[in-house]
Amino acid sequence: MKKIFRAVLSISAVMLVVTAVAGATNPDTLVTTGSPVTPFSQNKQNEPALGVDANQPNILVAGANENIDMEACNSGDDTTCPFTDGVGVSGVYFSFDSGTTWTQPTYTGWSARNCLGVIGPDPGCSPMAEGPIGTLPWYFENRLVSDGDPAVAFGPRRANGTFSWANGSRLYYANLTANFGATRSEQAFKGFEGIAVSRTDNVQAAAASNKNAWMPPVVISKQSSTTFSDKEQVWADNASLSPFFGTVYVCWAAFRGQEISPNAVPAPLQVAVSHDGGDTWTQHQISAAANNGQRNPTDGCTIRTDSHGKAYVFGIGTVSSQGHQAFELMSTSSNGGANWSRPVAVAGPVTQPGVVDPNLGRPVIDGLAGARSDLAPAPSVDIANGAPTGADATDRIVMTYVSGTLAAPHVYFTESTNHGATWSTPQPIESGGDRGYYTAPSISPDGRDVYVVYNAFTTPYQPTTATPRSLVGVVKHADSSTSPGIPTGAFGVLHRSPPGDPRGSSQNNLVGEFLGDYVYAVATRSYGAAVWNDTRSAADCPAIDAWRQALATGDTSVPRPAPQQDCPATFGNSDIFGGSYADPTP
Repeated sequence: MKKIFRAVLSISAVMLVVTAVAGATNPDTLVTTGSPVTPFSQNKQNEPALGVDANQPNILVAGANENIDMEACNSGDDTTCPFTDGVGVSGVYFSFDSGTTWTQPTYTGWSARNCLGVIGPDPGCSPMAEGPIGTLPWYFENRLVSDGDPAVAFGPRRANGTFSWANGSRLYYANLTANFGATRSEQAFKGFEGIAVSRTDNVQAAAASNKNAWMPPVVISKQSSTTFSDKEQVWADNASLSPFFGTVYVCWAAFRGQEISPNAVPAPLQVAVSHDGGDTWTQHQISAAANNGQRNPTDGCTIRTDSHGKAYVFGIGTVSSQGHQAFELMSTSSNGGANWSRPVAVAGPVTQPGVVDPNLGRPVIDGLAGARSDLAPAPSVDIANGAPTGADATDRIVMTYVSGTLAAPHVYFTESTNHGATWSTPQPIESGGDRGYYTAPSISPDGRDVYVVYNAFTTPYQPTTATPRSLVGVVKHADSSTSPGIPTGAFGVLHRSPPGDPRGSSQNNLVGEFLGDYVYAVATRSYGAAVWNDTRSAADCPAIDAWRQALATGDTSVPRPAPQQDCPATFGNSDIFGGSYADPTP
């Protein structure tokens, strides 16, 4: 009877999806539709996230680091382009046609859009308390700042103590958050950076700029005054046959203190779990905090659930049994997040393909003063859990990551068909000439289709800032199988974006490029969608190039540029582009 019941649910789910997404296809579309092309840094967006409503798969939500509300460089000192104190950067974007088109809402909050300044000295920025914002609302009102690192996921809505798709859907948006006030008495929580979650049960109203469609943010991280929480991801158990249906999980790395050592600060991997729709949370530490010559903590986490409610957390780090080498690590919970297994190595060893940059002190792949690539080797994972019901789940797990040498940073794909017990040999899947940067996979809920998105550089590492560089976004597809014995097939290209020169992107301090730390993809039974970092509309600035080069060599004769006077108007104009792709082999 159970098998028959699951099959009937499967047929119903497929019929729902086909009806909802008919005609959905747009291979290359701007997601950050409301963001300006100038000035810097208001024109800066990066680090996209993407979520699909499993029960209404025509609905997509994206997040990104969004500088639309920041002051312009000409405000105050014309040669500086700071993050304005108290201004949030967690942008949100909606699509109701399966990623074919996007809309970017405007709310009210603490905004520096008015701080455009003038050429030459001026008093600096005085933000508006009820100004327009293109980022998450209700942070300023709660003495918080939305600080980016976006993560989005849909789950069922809870009503009368019960989760059900019949109640509707709830969107969860997790992000870094800081205190708005500078003094201890004004702090809403302890620590430099915490993790907060925003929620809405009405994405149509949220997309229409209705601030009241969002609930106030909930700070979920429990931490000390020296903690810097970072790189979080959110997931909601969205398969109704799961015994933990509706449970919400958020993972992150909790960097502790400012340890003075040749290694990074200790950073145990944390997971917070909510069983009541995000009202209350319980926090669990699932990896060691030790960071020494023998062991590095887990970072760059991804979290998912299968159709049976088993939760999986992945990250990159070292384990004592594997010595100094880094691996993709996995920890699981079979009881709704109450207990977690010790992290075990499932793929690797993996390497950071970048070289430490003299300007940034962090690894880069594209060239001198390039875009940081810290988390290029971090795992991105998806599971064919049969959502919204779980009826047709295969529970195949797919993973991608970037690893290799500076000359050949490969985009690797591996998978497991037995709940993570064993994994296939990782295979490079990038197109010829592509030097991988960041990547993410998605697998359809029924396990029949795999989509992979990646950013890549198509030029070799450039030792000078004077030579052009090329960044592309690539989306690929492969047929998978409902049989555990049949591996996912060969990947073919669905889309390749127009190239852009990443030198036109920038950190706010101008010393290097900036593209963030990840890309994202989702899959339904009839289409896949992806978002990536894009610099096609960003203009290279020779004055910035020369100054960055001089910083690297210690040449103090090159003056610091004033971007709005010394650069093309669209310098810094990095965007989030995306695409929607009908299943090529339905």
